[in-house]
Amino acid sequence: MLIIPVKEGEPIDKALKKFKKKFERTGTLRQLRKRQAFTKPSVERRKEVLRAIYKRETYGGEQ
Repeated sequence: MLIIPVKEGEPIDKALKKFKKKFERTGTLRQLRKRQAFTKPSVERRKEVLRAIYKRETYGGEQ
């Protein structure tokens, strides 16, 4: 639960900006999106391996 202290007379825009920044820093949205679909650990590992192979071929190949 996010709690944003709002001072007396503080514009709502400023409070909203504080809320958005704090919300982003906590990673709540990222976590929600990750939990929407479960991926098996073996599939995640395969993706990592493929990504590493792609990076090696693209950037760190033989020179």
